[in-house]
Amino acid sequence: MNPYVIVTDSCADMVPGFAAENHIVELELTYTIGGVTRPCNDPSLSRPAFYDMVRAGEMPITAQVNIEDAVRALTPLLDAGSDLLCIMFSSALSGTYNSVRLAAEELAPQYPTQRIIVLDSLAASAGQGMLVARAVMYREQGLSLDENAERIKEDIPRQAHLFTVDDLNHLHRGGRVSKTAAVFGTMLGIKPLLHVDDAGRLIPTGKVRGRRNSLLGLVEGMARQMDPEKCDRFAISHGDCIDDAQFVADEVCRRFGLKDYTISYVGPVIGAHSGPGTVALFFYAKHK
Repeated sequence: MNPYVIVTDSCADMVPGFAAENHIVELELTYTIGGVTRPCNDPSLSRPAFYDMVRAGEMPITAQVNIEDAVRALTPLLDAGSDLLCIMFSSALSGTYNSVRLAAEELAPQYPTQRIIVLDSLAASAGQGMLVARAVMYREQGLSLDENAERIKEDIPRQAHLFTVDDLNHLHRGGRVSKTAAVFGTMLGIKPLLHVDDAGRLIPTGKVRGRRNSLLGLVEGMARQMDPEKCDRFAISHGDCIDDAQFVADEVCRRFGLKDYTISYVGPVIGAHSGPGTVALFFYAKHK
């Protein structure tokens, strides 16, 4: 049995250092802002600086990992004798999963004694990151490549994602709300609540008036969905609004007695579509 490497992509929005510490390989989606194209995790433009540019009116353009990128990234891992477990950004939100799947099919004949399993996480941001973290845990527990993949497949429909955004105009740009809804919603202080559904799509689920109510709405959603027997940690990602993210974390800890959590930035590729002020809450649920 070959050793195996866990592969994901930069839309997993993991906390800095986690990938390196756990020997995870991240494929980089890219974005273009201010006329410059960068990999998602390019350290030369910080997360706060990216969001400041968006607030100032820059409109980022994003690009998926293509097949050539995937082949180029996976080949050295296979050359080193590793099998691969790839957990990729939701296929409903990006073509990256399909690019990696096709790259795996292209590479398979060249490495007949090795295996590549490519999973569609049907997840985004730190929700995808939580699945990757579970794969790391399963690997540390000694699970084989196949056993690990099967456990992740069982976890995918239980990985809940709840989002709210501060500016409806970014959702309008992504086709999630109409221009009229964006204009009048902004005027009236309407904040949407959204989730990622069973097909990995970002879907509006409701709306409330006011920022505080939208943040509390995430916690109320968790109360309805969480699996109290298996939900022992949670994650939050944010679009350059750490105080709001911490407010949600504190409410979750107070309401449900949880103590183990991470807070990370929504990276530029997802942030290009969700905008500054996004707060997302992720946890293990009875249903997605």
